[in-house]
Amino acid sequence: MDYIELTIPVASAEQAEILTAYLADYPFDSFTSEKDRLKAYIPQEQLADCKEQVDALLAEQGISGARYVSIEAQNWNALWESNFEPVDVDGRIYIRAPFHAAPTGGALDVVIMPKMSFGTGHHATTHLMSATVADLNLKGLEGLDMGSGTGVLAIIAAMQGAAHIDAVDIDEWADENCRENICTNGVAEQITPILGDASAIEGRSYDFILANINRNILLADMPRYEATLRSGGTLLMSGILECDIEAIRTRAAELGLQPAETRLREGWAMVRVVKP
Repeated sequence: MDYIELTIPVASAEQAEILTAYLADYPFDSFTSEKDRLKAYIPQEQLADCKEQVDALLAEQGISGARYVSIEAQNWNALWESNFEPVDVDGRIYIRAPFHAAPTGGALDVVIMPKMSFGTGHHATTHLMSATVADLNLKGLEGLDMGSGTGVLAIIAAMQGAAHIDAVDIDEWADENCRENICTNGVAEQITPILGDASAIEGRSYDFILANINRNILLADMPRYEATLRSGGTLLMSGILECDIEAIRTRAAELGLQPAETRLREGWAMVRVVKP
């Protein structure tokens, strides 16, 4: 599969984060941030359907000089190896690629081959969700990782003692990558990858749900999450900016979900709610 790399000049890290949040509403798979530019990646075949809207968005944000470049599939892994950096979650969890050295000390060692479903631009939300999962007692519980991507959150939950996790993602490449990663980390018996959208969880039930996606999908799919969440269960949501917190909380309250915790990092947010 060939990809398009969209390079966008940015004035600050904050502007890069805001643009990442906006572009996440389109079929961009991954993002990387550099000093003065943001790079966003999208399957070439999907760009035509949204290029006009993306260009309009950039114009609205006062961005000029953005450029699209085609990337051949065979060059993709080399590109990720040059951009991907390990994620150190408070010295407790170390998320790394196979080509990085293992951590020293007692940190949980999570090995992820990023491929097309993990980007350095998502480190803040990965950190927020991972740290919160590490703080919860998941032993013996059943959960859902919605929009699982590489499966990193499901893997961490399994390592924290969860009995079983469904890892659901709509992207075929992410589903394949998740299957590889759960085998690499020795948790394949605890995690079931499912290719599909939120309709795939109908009729199921969970003690906890992890959803690191984006504002629009969270708002649209939250009723499905609530319907599958068991009484006393917890729902973690991220992939949102600080300015999105109120909308997420309001929607959760409408569904009878009670606020439990909010965490912030680098302009991003994680909202945790519970079902009475």
